[in-house]
Formats: sequence, C-alpha cells, structure tokens
Amino acid sequence: MTGSTEAPDDPLMNRTADVIVVDRVVKAFGPVRALDDVSMAIRENEFFALLGPSGCGKTTLLRCLGGFEQVTSGRILLDGLDLVGTKPYDRPINMMFQSYALFPHMRVWDNIAYGLRAERLANDEIARRVGEVLVSVGLETLAERRPHQLSGGQRQRVALARAIVKRPRVLLLDEPLAALDRKLRGEMQIELKRLQHEVGITFVVVTHDQEEALTMADRVAVMHAGKVLQVGAPVELYDHPVNHFVASFIGRMNFLRGVVVDGGVDAAPFGLIRAGGTDVARGAAAYLAVRPESARLLWSDEAPSDDDVHLAGVVEAVAFVGAQVHTHLRLDGGETSFVVTSVKRERLPAVGESMHVAWSIGEGRILAE
Repeated sequence: MTGSTEAPDDPLMNRTADVIVVDRVVKAFGPVRALDDVSMAIRENEFFALLGPSGCGKTTLLRCLGGFEQVTSGRILLDGLDLVGTKPYDRPINMMFQSYALFPHMRVWDNIAYGLRAERLANDEIARRVGEVLVSVGLETLAERRPHQLSGGQRQRVALARAIVKRPRVLLLDEPLAALDRKLRGEMQIELKRLQHEVGITFVVVTHDQEEALTMADRVAVMHAGKVLQVGAPVELYDHPVNHFVASFIGRMNFLRGVVVDGGVDAAPFGLIRAGGTDVARGAAAYLAVRPESARLLWSDEAPSDDDVHLAGVVEAVAFVGAQVHTHLRLDGGETSFVVTSVKRERLPAVGESMHVAWSIGEGRILAE
C-alpha cells in the first residue's frame, strides 16, 4: 500500500469546504483495478451519490472511505488528514448497511443506544442523544418495539438513527433503500433528504438507481469500469452529459451514431444532422443525442421550421406512463428507433402512421463515444 505525493497545484487539494478528498485512488484485486485513478471532492453537509451499474466500483469506493478496504495507492483525506491505514473504528465515519443489521432481541431504543454504550458515555448523555434522534426520525412512539414489530421503512429509520446518533462527520449508505418496495422507496428518498438536511451530516450513498440518485443527491458521481466519468448536480448531468455512457445512464436519450462534420453529425443513412457546437474533434465517431421531451411529432398538416431538424418515420407503439405519452417511431431508411415524450393527449398517433419527428438544432448534443 503506497500513498501518492503532494500536488500543491491540484485544485482538489486546495478546497477548504471539502470534507473528503479522494486523491488518485487505485484499488486493485490482483490484476483487476476496481478503482482506477479516482479523484473527487465531497463537500461539507452534502448529500453525495455514487451512481453506476453493478461492478463499476462504487461499493468498493464506499468501503475504502469507511476503511473496510485499504487502497492500493492514492490518498483519502478527511478534513485534510490522510485516512489511508486508519482502521474503521478510528474514523469519524459511520456506515449504514443495506441489511440494516439490527439486533432482533433489542428494543428500538437499545438498538440506537448500542454504539453510545460501547463508547461508555454517561447514561444521561445517552438518554438525551437517543431521545433527540428518535424525534428527528419520527420514531419516538416506537422506542419500546422490537425490529420484527416494525415495517420496512421503520426499520430503515432505526438503522439510520443508530448511525447518526454517534454524530459522525460522514455517513456512508450502501443501497439503503434497495430492500423497500417501490412506493415506500419513493417516500423514503424524500425522507432521507429531509433527515440529512436536519442533522447536518455529509451523506455519501451508493445506488444503481438513477432516479434515486437524482431525487436525493446534491451532486452525483457517475462511475463506470472503475473510473469516475462525471461529477455534477443532477440537472447538470441531465442537461450536459460528457459522453454517451453518462447520457444513456441518466434519463432516456435518443442516439444517432455518425461522424462529426462541420455543422453537425453525418449519420448514415440520414446524412447531415445539424447540431450546435461540440468539443468532439471533426472526423471522430460520435453520437447525436436528443432527449425524448426535446423532440416533437409533426403531423401531415404541419411543416418544420428552418431551425428544426426533422426525420421521417413510422409509429411503432404508443405508451401511456402517468401523465406522459411515449411515442416510439422507426425512422425511415434504417432500423433506428426514436422516442418522443409529450404530455398532450388531444391528438394521438396511430400505430403504423407515417410522421416526422422534429427538434430544434440547439437541442441536439454531439457526444463522444
């Protein structure tokens, strides 16, 4: 295990508002790099999400932050102090596991007090802090119950209370809502964010659910194959993804593959598809990306404007998802599928109907592969 050298000119190392700085961390399991030169900064009182598919390295990074895995190289700084080599119990960091790991024979009150008793705090201090956290998580009337007498959401709050009662600098959460049903998971996403705001502790949560990350987090790190591809606020990731993977992982996106040319992308068999500026080099393979809600359908009595890109297609399916309507088209001249999302229901296309899909030039993004 080695540490990397100081880099005084590195902007990651000069930010006083950051609680955690991950500096060029590598974690290898034999020849496999689960974390490959990862750097990021997590801010004071921030709800920060690590998002990515299974096997991308997000849980390994969380375990490195908690001290359950030691890095192969690089540094993890907490308030400027390097944690590499520090045992989990010597870090002011708590971890809330997916299983909750509650003691089944103990009351809610005793489950929450367990860590404070292990620290040999005075009984009146334990009682005061447990009482405060019971109120903050809305469990004050359930303090005498055992875990088997609680709902899934209530057990989740007990586990959260047990973690925050010790007042860690950082709380790590590994897929904290995975065991809950869809409706309760949606409710607890808002609840977790409210609690994080009230207790004022930095939360770092691992999830593979993009909706969960975008709902709860102040900022999100999108990971893939051991690397961090982009870190940003949810709206930034959605509106300005840096590449094809991030765009495909955050929300739904239509892609047309081609080569970057002056004015847009040359995408066979459609020819030039105009788009705004891009950092992708001319001649490079790339994707023209359009969000479904940024496109619209054109009926036979409608004409596109001069600022529109438009392509012909045939309606394959029309799907209702709550207030939204998703129209799936098969574009003419190929096997490319295109989805248009709208909220209007006054006029619906029919399966098999020929239509055009259109979007303004500025709505098309050129993304690297």
